[in-house]
Amino acid sequence: MPGRVMGIDHGGKRLGVALSDPMQIIARPYTIIGRRAKVDDFAALRRVIDGEDVVKIVIGLPTDSRDEIGPQARTVIRWALALAEAVRLPIVFWDESYSSAEAESLGRRRGRAVDDVAAAVMLQEYLEAKDAQNDEPGTSLKALKDYA
Repeated sequence: MPGRVMGIDHGGKRLGVALSDPMQIIARPYTIIGRRAKVDDFAALRRVIDGEDVVKIVIGLPTDSRDEIGPQARTVIRWALALAEAVRLPIVFWDESYSSAEAESLGRRRGRAVDDVAAAVMLQEYLEAKDAQNDEPGTSLKALKDYA
């Protein structure tokens, strides 16, 4: 399905947002949204979704050192369940284990917050896996809802 894919790096204080191009080949940092109430966060994301013709959302899933679902990942899953109700778009999760470290490295050179860069790194990994598999990579929200 053509259209942009949105990548979200969910943090306690900020949401890093990245977007793909309409052909879903290249991800780029888009914006950083300061966290407030869910309703405000979702409204800000909805503005991006509507303005950029987003067709799918990929959320970074922070698994623990054993690749298991820990407390932080459960928080992200609960947040994503609420987001799914607000935006009515397909949502999948992608392991964000290495994207934050790579973004931090890039951010030190840029001298600013890197939440949007982390989202772009994570989204690019997802897009490349999607292209390589010619299938839907990641883990669906439905598959993880029992962890919430």
